[in-house]
Amino acid sequence: MYGTKSKIDLAFEYQSQVAVLRPSIHSRRANLTVKFQDLYGFTVEGNVDDVNVLNEVREKVRQQGRVWWALEASKGANWYLHTTIGQGSALTSSLKFSALTNAITLKKLIRKGIPPVLRPKIWFSLSGAAKKKSTVPDSYYDDLTKAVEGKVTPATRQIDHDLPRTFPGHPWLDTPEGHAALRRVLVAYSFRDSDVGYCQGLNYVAALLLLVMKTEEDAFWMLAVLLENVLVNDCYTNNLSGCHVEQRVFKDLLAKKCPRIASHLEALEFDVSLVTTEWFLCLFSKSLPSETTLRVWDVIFYEGAKVIFNVALAIFKMKEDELILAHHVGEVINVLQMTTHHLFDPDDLLTVAFDKIGSMTTNTISKQRKKQEPEVMKELDQRIRRLNSLRVEDK
Repeated sequence: MYGTKSKIDLAFEYQSQVAVLRPSIHSRRANLTVKFQDLYGFTVEGNVDDVNVLNEVREKVRQQGRVWWALEASKGANWYLHTTIGQGSALTSSLKFSALTNAITLKKLIRKGIPPVLRPKIWFSLSGAAKKKSTVPDSYYDDLTKAVEGKVTPATRQIDHDLPRTFPGHPWLDTPEGHAALRRVLVAYSFRDSDVGYCQGLNYVAALLLLVMKTEEDAFWMLAVLLENVLVNDCYTNNLSGCHVEQRVFKDLLAKKCPRIASHLEALEFDVSLVTTEWFLCLFSKSLPSETTLRVWDVIFYEGAKVIFNVALAIFKMKEDELILAHHVGEVINVLQMTTHHLFDPDDLLTVAFDKIGSMTTNTISKQRKKQEPEVMKELDQRIRRLNSLRVEDK
């Protein structure tokens, strides 16, 4: 896909993708709601201020693109792959320093955003998807899709039910061709991992992966590395035990990082999982504008699942004053939904996520998960027992 294009071709393609939005004079004067398509074909609604924010963001993206191209020119096309510091004397101190410098540079660059045209190959390399794909025959995906074609399972039935509901109105996803491509990716993965099979939420994640990666096979491997290496185990299994654990961990983190918000929401008897479960299962793809979502995914694929907690906490933190003034649950939900739907500037979100929320290590999150897991499993077991007893009574 990339081998046939020169860097100049890619640069021109990249510049053409990041278009400037120009609302009509009438819309500017009246400050009316305007509709436009974002870089990935989604229809976005906002006022002229939102358009101005998006244009500022796209100018930053163009500037970031120039930084990436300059680094490719000076360090080489795949410089970002040379960020691992090896062990032992075989590696000279100068090479170790070079790898360390690359790693620091790369982390900063990724947090500022990967240019859209470079995103597919950088995600594929840095996430581990390329390595995962290399462990199986080249024909793996094609063989798998052919082997499962025509087979009907509970997973395939649910997938068929969800296809028309996945980003309806999108100019490609909501077409027979788009549905077919998304179905093949989801069905193939449901057979690759029967423990996960298919869970609602994965349709949105896989759909966005298709739009970014361009090919079904690359989208499939990105989905595989996401579920098998990046996210916590059991997030998408039948009982969603992993997701329940994540929600418990998030609630604890909210109390530590945003105590005023947590205390107020508890007084309102508001369960944050009413909102955040979708954020975690869909990785914000149903909540944030797509261009903001993909900036979040840039960091997730490099730094791991801990980023989901940073971003979720940041959304609450950004609206702390409004949330504390909310008098009932409906107001809280409205504030959070309005916030996420209009978060057109990913830099605002990520600045809060990493500068104001503070760092959280993967080890810290893992300890929290282990702490919450026994209680979650106990509750799920009790739920199953109650359901079974009700079935017996019905008979």
